[in-house]
Amino acid sequence: MSDRHSTRLTREEVYDLLMNARQADWVELQLEDGRSLAGAIIFNEFKGTGRLINVDQEFSFDFNVDQVLDVKI
Repeated sequence: MSDRHSTRLTREEVYDLLMNARQADWVELQLEDGRSLAGAIIFNEFKGTGRLINVDQEFSFDFNVDQVLDVKI
């Protein structure tokens, strides 16, 4: 885990990371339940919700900004 996990990011910081990650081909989401999921994301800035899509592993995951601890681009 990175140093950023020693103090949890604020909701606004996670929000900004998700906004930037929309442009990336591949991102990794660290979730509060301990999972780490990778793929491309769609993020609805108005609802604070999104979907991570991994075409290689053929799965998608719907998430809320409050579930996300960190975003790696």
